[in-house]
Amino acid sequence: MLELAILGFLAEGPLPGHELRSRVARLTGFSRPVSDGSLYPAINRLSKAGLLERSPAPGAGPARYVLSLTEAGHAKMLDRLREPADHEITDFTRFLTILAFLSRLPSVADQHAVLRRRLEFLEQPASFFYAGDRPLRAAEVEDPYRRGMMLTARATSRAERTWLREVLGDDAPSGVVRSTLEEQPPAGRS
Repeated sequence: MLELAILGFLAEGPLPGHELRSRVARLTGFSRPVSDGSLYPAINRLSKAGLLERSPAPGAGPARYVLSLTEAGHAKMLDRLREPADHEITDFTRFLTILAFLSRLPSVADQHAVLRRRLEFLEQPASFFYAGDRPLRAAEVEDPYRRGMMLTARATSRAERTWLREVLGDDAPSGVVRSTLEEQPPAGRS
């Protein structure tokens, strides 16, 4: 997701390395801190792959440069957004990175296809805790902290499903009875 964030921010325009680091850190740093040890190797990989270019920053010393996206980099970003991996749909933090740049896809149909995949995932009964193969509901969990974890996740999942249906123009979840969905523990665990 680090590489997608780099490509996505550079799709908005050329940036000096330090500004790119700042933007990526603000996007993902709350859950996955961005270190120079991960950012700059990713920039080097993308540069070697021909997906971005470095050029000297105007009026700066030799150590300062500006990064910009190449046509191949733009195409790669669109491909990653159009066809996210399953774990990028199911992991909340990764999905937020997809959302941050999804409007870059020129086709609303492609945008909605990604959103529908996320909604389908969220509509599946799931839990953090199980009795055998059966997902436990919050009311069945005695530990108050686990119950709190489940209630918080359920509220987040419910809000996200509501937003997704609104964006997609759906009134109800596809193929899922609302009362069953509301009784089930949340999907979308990270």
